[in-house]
Amino acid sequence: MKRRDLEKKLRIAGCYLKREGSSHSLWINPKNGIIEAVPRHKEIKEPLARKILKNLNAE
Repeated sequence: MKRRDLEKKLRIAGCYLKREGSSHSLWINPKNGIIEAVPRHKEIKEPLARKILKNLNAE
């Protein structure tokens, strides 16, 4: 999955970017306070993308 598509799904679910790191971006779901690291690669493997979405309750 393209990183841009994953970020779009996260925004639609109400998550927002907390901060940028050198190799990861931290996204937070304000409804439950869960923070998840998203790698800063152009392509993110499907299992990892699904895990990030599931952990942030963005599915």
